[in-house]
Amino acid sequence: MPLVTSKEILERALAERFAVGAFNANNMEMVQAIIETAQEERAPVILQVSQGAIRYAGLEYAAGLVKIAASMADIPVVLHLDHGTDFDQNVRCLRAGFTSLMFDGSKLPYEENVAISKRVCEIAHIAGIPVETELGRVLQAKDGVTPEEVEAAMTDPNQAKEFVERTGADSLAVAVGSVHAMKSREATLDIARIEAIRQKAGVPLVLHGSSGVKHESVVEAIEHGICKVNVATYLNQAFVRGMKEGFEKHPDEVDPRKFLRISRENVKEAVREKIRLFKSNGRIDSSGGFVSPPTQYRSVDIGGAEE
Repeated sequence: MPLVTSKEILERALAERFAVGAFNANNMEMVQAIIETAQEERAPVILQVSQGAIRYAGLEYAAGLVKIAASMADIPVVLHLDHGTDFDQNVRCLRAGFTSLMFDGSKLPYEENVAISKRVCEIAHIAGIPVETELGRVLQAKDGVTPEEVEAAMTDPNQAKEFVERTGADSLAVAVGSVHAMKSREATLDIARIEAIRQKAGVPLVLHGSSGVKHESVVEAIEHGICKVNVATYLNQAFVRGMKEGFEKHPDEVDPRKFLRISRENVKEAVREKIRLFKSNGRIDSSGGFVSPPTQYRSVDIGGAEE
């Protein structure tokens, strides 16, 4: 089916207290794995293309892969720009057919973040495309951040209210305890802060850096307003693990497809785990519309150890 925007599915998620998985893909196999699994699970899905993926594959290739895969599916698929850090990149993605944009001005001074976020929202809204913005800073694990630094970078609920009102943002990425690129699941989110932001900002909230957050904390955050959960590092780990497994089992193999199939299956299972954790499975009927009321969803054991 044709690509859809993120606005309706995130508003639905907010009302029904589930989250939509927003999965980053860097190649064809990852795109296939994400959309195939979402279809099997009858879940809406957001497929994210980062600026790094655009530099790697090229904008038209990256967008084209998602458009082709979505056209063969019968579930809602969103093509989203992840961490667009300038106005021009957002415009290029709008022209390329993205159905959801993001301006990440979290590293900028507050007033500059407001100004550019507002400008992106204004131009995107003319075309009927929603925009995610970011307030607060989700730090990088590679920088060796301390708990005190993570807390100091968190989103202020009162400022979030003003930010959304001034920019017209459709959703807001918030810093509430997660850290980008964590390789183990250790972080716990500030649930009280999430609830306060939800009440004041009144828009669907987005969690970045979820790969390093404890499962039970993610589940609780969804109950308090997180409607979109980004997953990148966890999928990359699954993909690379598959490549290593292929090389170890078949050291003399020269056909890369033999290894890529293993990686694709690994990514599918990682996506399936997250979709069920977010309670977005069983939400889409056979015609591609939302089930009302939703069918009984399956969940994963959130108490298990990290693989």
